[in-house]
Parts: sequence; structure tokens; C-alpha cells
Amino acid sequence: MSLITKINNIFSKTESKDLLGVSLRQQSLAFFSQPEHGEQQFQQVNSPLAEQPLQIKIQQKEHQLLGLCHLVLASSQTQIVQVDKPNIPESELNAALKWQIKDLVNFSPEDMVLDYFDGPEVNGGAQKLNVVCASKKELLTLISPLNSEGLTLKSITTEEFAFASLLPVQNDACLMVCQQPNEEIVLLIVKQGKIFFSRRLRGFAQIASKTEEELSFGIIDNLNLEIQRSTDYFERQLKQAPIKNIRILIPARTETHILDKLADNTHIAISLLQLPEHYQNYRHLAASIGTLMELDAEAVQ
Repeated sequence: MSLITKINNIFSKTESKDLLGVSLRQQSLAFFSQPEHGEQQFQQVNSPLAEQPLQIKIQQKEHQLLGLCHLVLASSQTQIVQVDKPNIPESELNAALKWQIKDLVNFSPEDMVLDYFDGPEVNGGAQKLNVVCASKKELLTLISPLNSEGLTLKSITTEEFAFASLLPVQNDACLMVCQQPNEEIVLLIVKQGKIFFSRRLRGFAQIASKTEEELSFGIIDNLNLEIQRSTDYFERQLKQAPIKNIRILIPARTETHILDKLADNTHIAISLLQLPEHYQNYRHLAASIGTLMELDAEAVQ
């Protein structure tokens, strides 16, 4: 499932079968180009978020990027909130949710684009919806450069869904600890290909720049505490079967050290999240790769 919204048929044009995954961050953007014929391209470009619409145009011309584009928004561009599902027809949900969440997010109803996905069912509890929203005005600045000169913008999604798509579908619940460079860490609990739980952790954006000694000054302990809180909530509050494994994707030279230290404080099997073999050297571009793998998962469903 792609969020915030799928953008189909914005303009009528012949569509290329080339694919382009673009992920935005606070200080850089990354893209993964997968042409139908020819070599794949991987690129990370330093650029402040506000300048990235222009930078996308520059990269499109410089690298002759073509085809169907799938965009991952930076975490600062979206908000996710959980609310009780209104007892109204599905066709009316989007309009109603804008007003239901208006005091919970930073976007006004008039400037809000949203989508939603079901929360986990809890016996005796109200049915929940996870609502994902972004600024319509900000999205419009991105649509133009990604929907011109040989590109067709097909979907807009979030880090959460891009990362979840990197995990093979499995029946047991898996907790994922994932990060884009210089972004906050995302905690996800994924089961049967669906996101059951997600959290964005503040204060860990610079974890990749820390030495092993600096990491020992409470950073890993704090991360371990957040992992434990999330597993407790999933198992006790949501009354789900215990998490069977933890997967780590933190693109840093200390990634294995972080993994080892986290393993010292958990009884759950923990390992690095493995990307497909030919992508292993591009862990820092995982979100842009994940958004294209999300398409493969949808095709199977």
C-alpha cells in the first residue's frame, strides 16, 4: 500500500517501464533508477529539503532519469496519528478524518492530503485507523519536477512503508529498527506484510556519526529501552503473540557494533536486515529501494 496517495493518470501519456525510487531527507535526497534496459543507478545528493524540488530537476537532466517515479517523503513532511474509526461510509472517511485529526497535526484541513490504514484489532476495543497526512502545498512543489520530461509520478509513500517492504512476508511478528542517513530512527512491527505498529524516535538522527565509545554513553541503552517499550506495548496492550525477531538497518560504520550491544540486552533473535544481494552495498539508499520493492509486494497480493 502506498501513502500518502497514489497519483495515477495525472496527465495522459505513454508510460515507460523504467522505474525510479526517490527518497527525501532533511539534508539530502537519494534515488535508485531501475531501467528496463541498461544499468541501475544509485545516487545520494546533498541538498537541504527546501531546495530538493530544484535539485530533482537537475538530477533528472544530468542522469537522464526516465520512467515511473515513486517518491518517499522525509519524516518531517508527514505525520501519522491513530484515531477511532468513524462509523460512516468508506466514501466519506477522507473528508471526515481531516476534521477529526485537525488538532492533532500541524496541517490545516484546507492544506491536508491524507490516507489511512487499519490499526491492529484488539478484542473489545474500538476499531482504529492510522492516518497519514502531509501538506498539499508542499506536495505540489514535488509533483511538477517528478511528472515532467519523461517522468511520471505514480505514488507517494512514507519511510515506514518503504522500510516495511524490505522485509519478506512472514507469519511471525518482526520488529524493525530502520533509519535513513541523518533522519530519526523508525521502529516498526511488521507481521504478514502489514504494519501493526510504528514509532519515530527523536534524538537518534546523528547516531551514525558517533564512535563506539560515544555510543556507550547511553545512546544504545536508550535505543534498547525504546525497543523494549515497543515490544511490551505490542504484546501486552495489543495482545499479540511475542515478537520472534528484530532486524536492524542503520547505515553506519558502527552498525554491527550497535547490533552486538543491542543483542546483549534482549532474548529475541536479532540480526541485520538483509537487502537483496546486489543491493547490499546501498544500505544508505534503502528507502528508495524499498519503495520499488513495495510495488512487487503489491503485485503478488
